[in-house]
Amino acid sequence: MSTTTQPPTTTPLITIRQATPTDVPLILDFIRILAEYEKAPERVHATETSLKETLFGLRPFAHVVFATWEGVGEVAMALWFYNYSTWESRPGIYLEDLIVKEEYRHKGIGTILLRYLATRAVSENCARFEWAALDWNTPAINFYRQVGAKSLDEWISFRLEGPELMNFANDQAGADQASR
Repeated sequence: MSTTTQPPTTTPLITIRQATPTDVPLILDFIRILAEYEKAPERVHATETSLKETLFGLRPFAHVVFATWEGVGEVAMALWFYNYSTWESRPGIYLEDLIVKEEYRHKGIGTILLRYLATRAVSENCARFEWAALDWNTPAINFYRQVGAKSLDEWISFRLEGPELMNFANDQAGADQASR
């Protein structure tokens, strides 16, 4: 898989650029914008320190690109990471968050960010480009369908987090019983 940086994608008003460590406060601002939109600001536990470590440390776990609007600055952000398809034996790109500031929606910025990541997936021979949307977020779902994405209705997402994750990870008795 190529680790070279893609050249910025540009339109007359919009430029896509890679985030740098100096962008960490801005990344956190966008995360908070998304949390407000999803009516869950209290669930944001990210800090500038944790973002700097996980995005720009010795082992980056995810990547960020911004869409900048000429004369305004950063108006949108996409945070993504690589996943892997065993059946295809190839990587994929998973889009964790796509955030466009409200006043810049419906200007094609989300489409440009998705196209940038799709182009990157193709150029890096990725098997797929995936993401999820909350079931109540009808505007996002409609937008994703307009660009040709299909929902994977036969799949049910599962998650362990917080106390459940800790309890499961530390439940040796349960693990011993499950292995029988």
